[in-house]
Amino acid sequence: MSIDTNIIYTQNDLGKNIYRKKTYYTLVVEQEVLAKDKDEADQKFLDGGGIDHSQINHEITETKDGVETYMVDANYKDSGNTEYMGKVVIEEDEDEPAYAEVTIDPYAFENEVSTPYTKGEGI
Repeated sequence: MSIDTNIIYTQNDLGKNIYRKKTYYTLVVEQEVLAKDKDEADQKFLDGGGIDHSQINHEITETKDGVETYMVDANYKDSGNTEYMGKVVIEEDEDEPAYAEVTIDPYAFENEVSTPYTKGEGI
């Protein structure tokens, strides 16, 4: 009877023991998205966010001094609420109205309807 392992052993290792240990890590992924509202943002996070599970493999582990990786896995546990960060707005220069800058206003109301920018030629 044999066990499934990635440890390479020879007759020179007779009498040694093989040990296995599971270590659980917490991985935090914080992502941002542009969306018209919270519902669209949540859908974009579901459809195009998260982690690429194909990258969760032996290459992310440390293996030296005889330590080999047997298995790597990642499982979904929990997520926070979708949080409003700000609204994309036009910030005009009072001295030069033709020059405006697209910026994010963290104080703009989330449900405030903004109109398309038509003033000046700076954008």
